Amino acid sequence: MASTYTSNTGIEKPGTGEQSGTWGDTVNTNSDILDRALNGVLTLALSGASSTLTTTDGTLSNGQYKLIIFSGTPSGTHTLTVAPNNAQKIYFLYNTTGESIIISQGSGSSVTLPSGESDVVYCDGGGASAAVVDLSANFNVALHLEVENNLGDLQSAPAAIVNLGVNATAAELNYSDLDQPLGISSASKVVTADANGDVSLSEELKAKSYNETFATASSSSGVLTIDCETGNVFQSTLTENVTTLTLSNPPATGTSYAFTLKLVQDSTARTFAWPASVNWAGGTAPTLSSTSGAVDIYTLYTTDGGTNWYGFIGGQEFS
Repeated sequence: MASTYTSNTGIEKPGTGEQSGTWGDTVNTNSDILDRALNGVLTLALSGASSTLTTTDGTLSNGQYKLIIFSGTPSGTHTLTVAPNNAQKIYFLYNTTGESIIISQGSGSSVTLPSGESDVVYCDGGGASAAVVDLSANFNVALHLEVENNLGDLQSAPAAIVNLGVNATAAELNYSDLDQPLGISSASKVVTADANGDVSLSEELKAKSYNETFATASSSSGVLTIDCETGNVFQSTLTENVTTLTLSNPPATGTSYAFTLKLVQDSTARTFAWPASVNWAGGTAPTLSSTSGAVDIYTLYTTDGGTNWYGFIGGQEFS
């Protein structure tokens, strides 16, 4: 009785009484075929526009591998035909060629594997009308996720958020791109941010350490401008008499803001004119120290958007 072969992988099944004394060769070949079918990995270099992936009965062949990595330089979209067309196959595929690969077996449907993509395909072995099916495309993610851990409704972000117990809308969570504001202001939220990126906390803040932004400012034509948006501690080394102090961009009324100003005297004594909006204890503005290199430190404070400032002398004539 002659040998027969398994229909899908080509493993030889010797007939009764055959191959006496030579079974070792057949068993070894069959073992290698099984190894390819179970965990075999093939790197297959493609060229031109088409090729055939063949499984040959009783012989080691490329169509027996489980995972196939496509390499090489096809001339364009490459058509790979699985043969024979009556063998059912499941392949894990990875395309590294730089071109798309069309996987076909007969006149039925085919699967296109784009460059850089991987896929799992099923060849139905239907003969002349055999079809190739993309198993990955039909994988229902939601069906395989537990409801209690539900990321399952992946096509409905609001539903998934509710199932996860998150008290926020999809829009409020959708800020992974740091070019966008941190959040959307909404009642009952602990942390909110406006369109300018200004962050508010609804409760007290306890920090291990607290730092303030330090910035330098220089006068020009007698005007010194302090931009309150850029920091809370400023330093200006005088090079001329300051006749105008401009305090720009304080926060709106109802928000407290204070800054510290360090003034370093020039080698030539310079004068400093405080604006009328700054109120000092006793109604008298301080006079700047005149010693070369002397350091004076002041703090200014407002709660009404900069309409009124309150000035405090931190110290003068530091050297």
